[in-house]
Amino acid sequence: MNNFWNPYLQPDDRQRRIIGAASVLALLVFWSILAVTGIVSPARLPAPWDVLKAMAYLSWHEGESLLLTATLWSLGRLLVAGFLVVAIGIPAGIVMGASPRVNAAVSPLVDPFRSAPVVALLPILVMWLGVGEEMKIAFLFIGAVVYLIPMVRDAIQAVPQNYWISARDLGATQWECIIRAVIPMAMPRITDAVIVAFSVMWTYITVAEYVNAKSGLGQLIQNARRFSAWDQVFAGIFIIMALALLTYQLMTAIKRKLYPWETQL
Repeated sequence: MNNFWNPYLQPDDRQRRIIGAASVLALLVFWSILAVTGIVSPARLPAPWDVLKAMAYLSWHEGESLLLTATLWSLGRLLVAGFLVVAIGIPAGIVMGASPRVNAAVSPLVDPFRSAPVVALLPILVMWLGVGEEMKIAFLFIGAVVYLIPMVRDAIQAVPQNYWISARDLGATQWECIIRAVIPMAMPRITDAVIVAFSVMWTYITVAEYVNAKSGLGQLIQNARRFSAWDQVFAGIFIIMALALLTYQLMTAIKRKLYPWETQL
């Protein structure tokens, strides 16, 4: 307990797994008690075992897997949107971070969107792009890129100036200082920004797929809600959470491999 409030003394992997498993187990026990006692109606909160049955049903029923099909559609949309977010957001953020004048001109156009209700843009995107795949990908793109660009800019600006000065003293041009000194030092934080952007897209996937989606986890949840199949609704939500967590863990592992010096600090 002497080190309970010490943020610099992290538990080892085994302790972290035990603590995490205990918290999940406690939540499941509490949820089960609510279901068994009837404190909360099953129409509002299905029991954990009913959600598991719904997952099994969605995973394989009458020779097909609705869950696998929906997951592949959602994952495909997210990957396409994620590629566009990275391809556009990272260069834009780097240019803004590298040039104070560009940042002064563009920031008033970018920064307010971080606080804007992106969901409110959905009807506008439907009006402009229709109800097809372009609208869904554009919605995911906008929802994530408005976070990525400022975070990349901040990552560039957070690099200590002495790296830029050292490269300049070695004869590099200003742009070479950015490319060869500043950007490599900023890459761990830029990677963090990309991880956040993908997490944001997972939170928006259900909204993007509410409108005329052929398939997808959002469409699956929406159909289940129409028929008051709340066990399937919860199953879909948990699948999205699991996929988002898996994406986060995978990208974090890649970051540790690429920048071991930063993750060991």
